[in-house]
Amino acid sequence: MVQGFKMSMLSLRIRIFLSMIVLILIASILMASISVIQFKNEARKYHQELLDRKENAIKEHINYVLSTTTYPLTEKNLPLIFKDKIHELADIHNLEINIYSLDGKLLKSSKASFSVDSISPPVPKYIIKLVQSSIEKRYVDIKSIDGVKNRSSFSQIKDDKFKPLGILNLPYVEDDSFYENEIQEFLIKLSQVYFFMLLIAFGLAYFLSSYITQSLKTISDKINETSLNQKNEKIVIEANSKEINSLIKAYNAMVDELEESATMLAQSEREQAWREMAKQVAHEIKNPLTPMRLTVQSFQRKFDPEDPNLKQKINDYSKTLIQQIDTMSSVASAFSNFASMPAQQNETLNVVEVVDFSLDIFNEEYLSFHTYEDEIITIMDRTQLVRIITNLVKNAIQSIPENQAEKSVIVSVKRVENRVIISVKDTGIGIETENIERIFEPKFTTKNSGMGLGLGIIKNIIENYKGTITFETETGKGTTFFVTLPII
Repeated sequence: MVQGFKMSMLSLRIRIFLSMIVLILIASILMASISVIQFKNEARKYHQELLDRKENAIKEHINYVLSTTTYPLTEKNLPLIFKDKIHELADIHNLEINIYSLDGKLLKSSKASFSVDSISPPVPKYIIKLVQSSIEKRYVDIKSIDGVKNRSSFSQIKDDKFKPLGILNLPYVEDDSFYENEIQEFLIKLSQVYFFMLLIAFGLAYFLSSYITQSLKTISDKINETSLNQKNEKIVIEANSKEINSLIKAYNAMVDELEESATMLAQSEREQAWREMAKQVAHEIKNPLTPMRLTVQSFQRKFDPEDPNLKQKINDYSKTLIQQIDTMSSVASAFSNFASMPAQQNETLNVVEVVDFSLDIFNEEYLSFHTYEDEIITIMDRTQLVRIITNLVKNAIQSIPENQAEKSVIVSVKRVENRVIISVKDTGIGIETENIERIFEPKFTTKNSGMGLGLGIIKNIIENYKGTITFETETGKGTTFFVTLPII
């Protein structure tokens, strides 16, 4: 697998080059192997035929001796018949000759008398059986001794009536020095020829691989330079390959389509950007309108000319309206300048006081506020904090069905080490399981109205202050949102 991966990482030019070299090397190895096998087969055939010729000549000579002897033709007389003749036969035919009895005992040998063991080993029983059972009454035993192949021929000696008298053994040692020298000389000449061919192959392979891949490299370079954000040039070369010309034609067609797609994409992106900006601006403008409307309705419902605190209440209502109007003004200014939402105007503020103030615009009797401390100081934009609270509380109120008997929205603030946690708990319908992962996605909403940007926007605001927003929900029982912000 690793080798396949390394090979796939090589360029086509190198792979073509290496493939041609490997083919030549394989061809040379196959040629050398076939030549060696052929030489060995020729040597084996030569020794086999040589032994057959010598054996036939010796047997004819033996038959002549048997036909001219004065001794009776019996197995016991064989040593007497060939007492002097066996050495003559061995010298004439340049081969060792041994004569055995029919049961395998040595009767006469052409070896010198001092080299013949008086108790020479007999012919193995299996060889005698093979000689007797064969049609030609002959068997050749082949063995390798010290790496040298030895052939030993065993055949029957018969009288003039074809009656077996003994067994003729002709040991023969194969001398392959001639063929080995021939093989060595041939391999040297072959290696010289293939070395020269290999040099030619290197040059030819390099030229062919460069020629074949030149057009492909041009196409590859053009493809690497292709980008959706620029004017792409077409390939104008004319290759000598039909397949490469088809590839060039396909690339040029792709460039045309890419240019059209880039134009359409740019137009689509501009339209989408304007739509998203319009939605965000509309949401940011609509966000202050809700508390303004609630403030006016509350003022209208609770207005009492005889109230001794009338002036203070009018100041509070006016302050709320002015604050929301300022927010709308900042949104309009940002939109007119093609900027983002209102820039953060950080200030030192009391979180408890701002949260309590943000709840004044809501008239629901089941809305309550709890705090564990009267003062928790942090640095952030007051308008952004108000936006976070009003958005979460408004969502909590809207999540409670109108016909529900028990309604409750509890807003609490507490300090945990160096962070402040603001929680908004409601007894609404909760969040469905399939919607939990999407609750902070832009444009996702489960309401019949609204664009679903509220939670996504306040999540961005909170994260800009290195804070977090999480929630716990149970279907049919309600949801609690937790806003965690750092404090000084």
